[in-house]
Amino acid sequence: MTEAPISAGIDLGGTKIEAQVFGPDWQLAARHRWPTPKDYAGLLAAMAGAIRWCDAQAPGLPIGISAAGLVNPATGLALTSNLPATGKPFPADLAAAAGRPVAWINDCRALTLSEARLGAARDADPAVGLILGTGVAGGVVTGGRLLPSPAATGGEFGHFPLAAGPVVAHHLPLLRCGCGREGCAETYLSAPGLSRIAAHLTGQDLAPETIVAGRAATPAFALAWEIWLDLATEFLLTLCLTLDPQVIVLGGGLSRAPGLTDDLTRRLSAATLRGFPIPAIRLAQGGDASGARGAALHALTGAGQETAHA
Repeated sequence: MTEAPISAGIDLGGTKIEAQVFGPDWQLAARHRWPTPKDYAGLLAAMAGAIRWCDAQAPGLPIGISAAGLVNPATGLALTSNLPATGKPFPADLAAAAGRPVAWINDCRALTLSEARLGAARDADPAVGLILGTGVAGGVVTGGRLLPSPAATGGEFGHFPLAAGPVVAHHLPLLRCGCGREGCAETYLSAPGLSRIAAHLTGQDLAPETIVAGRAATPAFALAWEIWLDLATEFLLTLCLTLDPQVIVLGGGLSRAPGLTDDLTRRLSAATLRGFPIPAIRLAQGGDASGARGAALHALTGAGQETAHA
């Protein structure tokens, strides 16, 4: 007889909602997808339906929800760039619509937890996850749990200030970030940030994939990549000197650039305090499962700061 599921996670993205149910060994027992509605009422209805689907697989399962953005613990209001929920009490409204408690976790924190417990940083302590995609963010796991975050902003690494050295050396302009500040690391370290570096050099609007693929043949693309690596190295050094992680796990679109972990390992070794070790830099292993699996882990093992109840 198949063993009963132990937890479920729902990964809420800008285009799709994916629910996954997990068995005792964290094997995938069931999954289902729905398109993400573009209006708030539709989003609530779709997510409540996803929760009911999880309950139908095994009533009373802990259910976690992984989503981009933040929920302000002081107000309960959501802040997100890819969902029609900013300024809404999304967790509370959803818990009421579903008629049951739900555990909320930022998608980057979900990936970090998934990789620290079951993936590329398994048994590492501390483990840092870093997503290099449309934005830049991550999380910190120690003792198998996410580092407590009373304001829910722990892991928003993309809003560190850029290191001055590479900015000055490469004559980069400070850009306004989506958060409203100028000079956030995300403005150049994200995938769109690599395109901004190339545009600064060439005046052309180029996709990050084009820059990465053409590095070996096009000097301007190679220089854009070198500048990006300079900025990324200083960024990682800040993480290392602050958190001293045993492993840094990379995810997101830019993490798939060939040779990235080797490039960063070599540069970080040269940049750190002389003679001191650096963390292992690894690629995330969970793929599309990381968000839902991390949310399910979060729900099962203690939701901590990001739990909302009906």
